[in-house]
Amino acid sequence: MAHLLGAEGLHLSYPTRDVLEDVTIGLDEGMRVGIVGRNGEGKSSLLGILAGRVEPDEGRVTYRRDVRLGMLGQSDELDDDTTVGHAIVGDTPEHEWAGDAKVRNVLAGLVSDLDWSARIGDLSGGQRRRVALAALLVGDWEVLALDEPTNHLDVEAIGWLAEHVKTRWAKNAGGLLVITHDRWFLDEVCTTTWEVHDRIVEPFEGGYAAYVLQRVERDRIAAATESKRQNLMRKELAWLRRGAPARTSKPKFRIDAANQLIEDVPPVRDPISLQRLAVARLGKDVVDLIDVGVTFDDREILRDVTWRIGPGERTGILGPNGSGKSTLLGLICGTLAPTAGRVKHGKTVEIGILDQQFSQLAEIGGNRVREVLARTQASFTIDGRELTPAQLLERLGFAREHLSARVDDLSGGQKRRLQLLLLLLGEPNVIALDEPTNDVDADMLAAMEDVLDSWPGTLIVVSHDRYLLERVTDQQYAILDGRLRHVPGGVDEYLRLRAGQPQESTLAPLAASEPAAPATPGLSGAERRTAQKELAAAERRLDKLASEIEVLHQRMADHDQSDYAGLTRLSEELRALEDEVAEREERWLELSDLLG
Repeated sequence: MAHLLGAEGLHLSYPTRDVLEDVTIGLDEGMRVGIVGRNGEGKSSLLGILAGRVEPDEGRVTYRRDVRLGMLGQSDELDDDTTVGHAIVGDTPEHEWAGDAKVRNVLAGLVSDLDWSARIGDLSGGQRRRVALAALLVGDWEVLALDEPTNHLDVEAIGWLAEHVKTRWAKNAGGLLVITHDRWFLDEVCTTTWEVHDRIVEPFEGGYAAYVLQRVERDRIAAATESKRQNLMRKELAWLRRGAPARTSKPKFRIDAANQLIEDVPPVRDPISLQRLAVARLGKDVVDLIDVGVTFDDREILRDVTWRIGPGERTGILGPNGSGKSTLLGLICGTLAPTAGRVKHGKTVEIGILDQQFSQLAEIGGNRVREVLARTQASFTIDGRELTPAQLLERLGFAREHLSARVDDLSGGQKRRLQLLLLLLGEPNVIALDEPTNDVDADMLAAMEDVLDSWPGTLIVVSHDRYLLERVTDQQYAILDGRLRHVPGGVDEYLRLRAGQPQESTLAPLAASEPAAPATPGLSGAERRTAQKELAAAERRLDKLASEIEVLHQRMADHDQSDYAGLTRLSEELRALEDEVAEREERWLELSDLLG
């Protein structure tokens, strides 16, 4: 594969710390790279250096002569006084961009609900983000560098972006560098993962699931110093292999190896025990919404909503931006009164809210973290162990050196950790999380999920993070046309329902001119039986190949080590068997996805 760009001997330091030290890394055509790591480890700095936006202290970045690289930073550079249309297509004549199917696809996927003549300065932060992303994607680039592109996007837009990136270039063309905390997106799109940690960049093959497996193995080897992170990631892996949808379609590792690694890891949650504890804490009545409706300025947001929330329910709420998800949370939490119907709360209900605005931290902004913790309860029980507030905060990934910092001086991720800690120490029996993944990295998300796994109570989560919803909730509801609907098939069913809905759009004529893609038909009975037979045959052949490889390894060990010609023949036999294994596994994975 042709080389697109390369970095050699990169060093980067800030006044208080070193970020990168002697980093050498490269991007070839066909690579789709996800960049992961804790907040503050240097992910954005690395991306900025590779994109030519940040100058390293030492080292250099070289590019193939004709490479065109486009970058989306965390903040946009849009002119407040220009219009949506001009920001995206500039002065290009309408007949040119309107006649380009690729441009129309981007417009329909990201900005179909926006007024083409709206002023950029009048848009919300999320709308500006979508305009900036659309302005980038309509361009012709060999390399895309995206820093948190899924921020402010809803589930549908994230799904569209994933599909766009996968089909934007031919299989072995183009290059992608992406930073995102959306683990579903990483798994769906990326073929390589770079972890930025301890001033180095460590490459892993595959998307997020493959990265988790390889990182677990790395941590297992270094268990003496990494035992806490290892346990978290092994638990994460156990969930990935046991229940996460479509997690095995891309990682290039042996299924048996993953199963062997997690065979002694218990399920992430014990739903029966949690349900029993939740009933004991809550009773049978939690929150009942009966024929509820909400109207703002003659606009009906919710209507005819009836929902009886039970003790121990763990529910995710889906819906496009502006559909009323936060409004529904307000009704549940009692911060908003319905304009129709009624909301009934159980007598023992204590609700804790984690909102997007850090409102719980507003009154303590001038206090030091240590002072805040001193005023809380002395201990908190989790997984049968009593932890002090400082220990629980550390379990959530909060560094001890920040305990002396003032709350207002904390980063967004650190504030989110403290906010969750204070929420848990308040001992609510109902928790409502409104976009909890904002400002946090994958490690923090894994730690938060770990804590919530053993929390006994009712959990309501509003999030566009598909991975988080599938990970911490047991059922999903969707807001469609102002009504609340149970979606037993989860996010996939929700997306199918949304695809069948008419979309309001100021760009509707453009979207309509795009020919609709034919629906993928389901398998017939005969086709399904044929696929099942082929799958079984593939499994038998893989078992046989594993045995043959084991025998060949023994033959090589027993062979005369001075017989180089003989060892070469055995090595060629081994390589042929391993190639067949890779080919058979790829077909096995395809058939598994097909049979779904």
